[in-house]
Amino acid sequence: MNNQVTGTPVDVVDAVAGVAGGSVLHGVRHARHKVVAATQGSYDALFASNLQSSLTLPERLLLALYASQLSAQPALVSHYRQRLHAESLPSEWPPLLDPVKPEAFASQRLHVLLAFTRRLTVKPVEGDREALQSLQSADLDTPSAVVLAQLLAFISYQVRLIAGLAAIAQPHDPATAEPAPPGEREPGAQSGAFIDIQGFTNRTLGWRSWLDILELERANPEQLAVLEESHPKAKVSEYYLTLIHQPGILRQRSLAFNAIMYAPGGLPRAERELASAVVSRINQCVYCASVHAQRYAQLAKRDAIIREVFNDPHSAGQTPRERAIVRLAIDLTLQPGSFSTGHLVAARQAGLGEGELLDLIHAVAIFAWANRLMLNLGEPIWPETSSAV
Repeated sequence: MNNQVTGTPVDVVDAVAGVAGGSVLHGVRHARHKVVAATQGSYDALFASNLQSSLTLPERLLLALYASQLSAQPALVSHYRQRLHAESLPSEWPPLLDPVKPEAFASQRLHVLLAFTRRLTVKPVEGDREALQSLQSADLDTPSAVVLAQLLAFISYQVRLIAGLAAIAQPHDPATAEPAPPGEREPGAQSGAFIDIQGFTNRTLGWRSWLDILELERANPEQLAVLEESHPKAKVSEYYLTLIHQPGILRQRSLAFNAIMYAPGGLPRAERELASAVVSRINQCVYCASVHAQRYAQLAKRDAIIREVFNDPHSAGQTPRERAIVRLAIDLTLQPGSFSTGHLVAARQAGLGEGELLDLIHAVAIFAWANRLMLNLGEPIWPETSSAV
């Protein structure tokens, strides 16, 4: 996206969140330049005018506008409404955009798409197989269904990232607590036992797609390259073989995910995994919760807090820092529209600096994206020796 006056590239998140060039927050954000680039790259890929999809650009912008409206993110609503009005629209649309009035559109296709958007935005666990099958009445083929899933998941990420940045930017009293060393936060060691609580587990689960997956022998060079870039096991993963129907979008999404979860420095990786497990528990994504519970235990060499998160995330945490991380992850997941600097107080008092706060916000936001894809496009497969209890 370029500035219409100067023609220079515009970073949408910076513009919408009010992150001014040269500010402290701009420096903190752009220190994670790979995340910045992949976030903008995802936006550009999803709203490209030449995207191979039956979802038109005006339809994509309309759904992004509605998702932003449902998320109570006024600045993002303004952005997508402005972009939408710049397009050639059907004559009935303009009066129905401020706010978006789903029931007022005459098109049955739009009714289906807007209802699907509401489900994935408000309660992603309801974006189940039945919801996905409803898209058949909107004449969406598999590549277009993947576009829709990625679009709505991305907006959920974008909403939370912008809310987090705005909260960091708000005036606050300086935190006085000194950071606790990462290795001294929780007594006890990794139990090594399977954890099966409230339908969540740390066992290794499989995942089955509800859409047609790409057969590798039919993959083009770009698709093969993106699979190789995305994950070591992408070529045998139904998740990646579903998303690869839109390789340009998957490439940017994988770049963002890997930069957020694996970058050195900043928030310890174990704490990023903890936040990911919390978000997955709140969103009821059993598959993601299992993966990131395992990764947390591998990195932290302990797993007591995973039991707490699975049992009742709202009371989880054995130290102030753990409780602050868990609480922030819950608040940003459930109420991005009202998230503010007050939601950062406990984390700041527990010793998180601005860079660590941003890493935590990134982890929460990327799992708003990841959970929706996993919940919307397929289902977990439990080992034959266990059951979802």
